[in-house]
Amino acid sequence: MGAERTALDGGRWHLNHGPIDIVAEAHGDAVEVAVAHEHAWRRFGTVLDELVGELALLRQPVGAECALRGPIAQRMWLACAPFSAGFITPMAAVAGAVAQELIGCFDRPGIERAWINNGGDIALHLAPGHSVRVGLFADLARFDLRDSGPLTTDGRFEISADMPVRGVATSGWRGRSFSLGIADSVTVLAATAAEADAAATVIANAVNVEDRGIHRLPANECKDDSDLGDLLVTRDVEPLAPHQVHRALDAGVARAEALQRMGLVGSAMLVCQGQWRMVQPLSSRVTALLPQRAATGAGDAVGSVFA
Repeated sequence: MGAERTALDGGRWHLNHGPIDIVAEAHGDAVEVAVAHEHAWRRFGTVLDELVGELALLRQPVGAECALRGPIAQRMWLACAPFSAGFITPMAAVAGAVAQELIGCFDRPGIERAWINNGGDIALHLAPGHSVRVGLFADLARFDLRDSGPLTTDGRFEISADMPVRGVATSGWRGRSFSLGIADSVTVLAATAAEADAAATVIANAVNVEDRGIHRLPANECKDDSDLGDLLVTRDVEPLAPHQVHRALDAGVARAEALQRMGLVGSAMLVCQGQWRMVQPLSSRVTALLPQRAATGAGDAVGSVFA
């Protein structure tokens, strides 16, 4: 089946093609917004085939040189290259890199702000003087499609145009992709969506501890074409002793702070079994993520998006 798009309320569009599932929204001059959405739709229709054409290489560990040709594939490789000392493939940044490619269609006069939300990995466009408020949903175990009421967020943060942040990504063992760790979620703010995606993956992998209550299987037993091969991935996590959760989060924070010192992460929020940790921004120009109990009104501003 080919790419499909559906108009949503509020002028948003839902774009779907195979495993790629995106919600796009933009504000500004009505004509320019419509033109940008059309450009994004046309580009979206080529994305999956472009990636499938290089899938064999995209599933290989990142090496010393990039042999990929497509712009999205190259962006995936570049986002993952700083982590090549460990095991990582460009697929760790695929959702963020796709979102980043499409947000480029909105970088045009008359567009005040726009975002591409690719399953929680978000790329932003913000014209000078504009901002966006992002609501954080930290634990997928609480999400129930049968609940028709307002979505209750776990936190919120605001990103303005003068901040060096245009990407937000979340990773964890309950998400769409496999994780080596036990984080319910790790949300990262970074310069680009691809960089945020790769960093969130790496930090979520680091939120880990040895415990009999953690159940793992080789990735290729869970999905026969997984790029992770026979690496053990988390399939279930029983309730752990609080000190074990604490240790796991300590390991994740240490990794996040190391990436922050390298300039790869602006700030991060790590959540595991009811405990959370903040990695605060080193620069005042990067926004901090705030837990819900410290901030209200997560979704009450025009221009809100959920991660």
